[in-house]
Amino acid sequence: MNKHGWKLLAVGLMLFIATACAVRTFANPTPTEAKRARRTRTPSPPAAELASATAASSTPSLLSEAASTNTPALALTQAPPATFCADARVTAVINSLKSALLTSDGALLTSLVSPAHGMDARLFRAGRVVNYDREHAQFLFQSTFAVDWGNAPGSGLPSQGSFHELMLPALLEVFKEDYTLTCDQIHVGGTTYQISWPYAGIDYYSAYFPGTQANGNLDWRTWVLGIQYVNGEPFLYAIMQFQWEP
Repeated sequence: MNKHGWKLLAVGLMLFIATACAVRTFANPTPTEAKRARRTRTPSPPAAELASATAASSTPSLLSEAASTNTPALALTQAPPATFCADARVTAVINSLKSALLTSDGALLTSLVSPAHGMDARLFRAGRVVNYDREHAQFLFQSTFAVDWGNAPGSGLPSQGSFHELMLPALLEVFKEDYTLTCDQIHVGGTTYQISWPYAGIDYYSAYFPGTQANGNLDWRTWVLGIQYVNGEPFLYAIMQFQWEP
């Protein structure tokens, strides 16, 4: 083979080796690249940890609420006070709420929450408003999602914790005891503040526990339960606590 032939053979061998290396590199990534390729997205937290906790800047009227809902088929109505107070379905909702609280039944609680508005929750009269929709209400008895409920009366210290850590015990302080239901009136013990219901157009019942003589009845509590009619059926719209404050 002449000199020119050897040069051609050498060039050919070089091209073959380069091509083989390129194929081998593509087929066999480096350990670092292989490790990177095996990475997957960190799983999202379970739904129980994603309990909705959104501050309500104001209380929407029924009109604005109906206009903003994504489900226009839901008809929002309110019965006259006399009709509301005579509606046995409303007291059935309250009795079901009691059962849900006593048994930590998330599915039952979900069935009681307004599908149009969700359920506003206030641990303190002047505290933060937290709204739970139906999707998240079912997890309230298990979720560890910490909520800022506002400053506690008396101490003024911030109060943070999950629904079942703070709200549930306060609710059971009434619903585990002998309480009095009063329609469209807020029945309370002695107060140092003026009582008011912040949801115009929403009828309600108050569940009042008078406290104990051993504590001078200063341990009284009242939970006010606002009710909204959706497609003619009553649902929980808001729950709000009143108690003695120094």
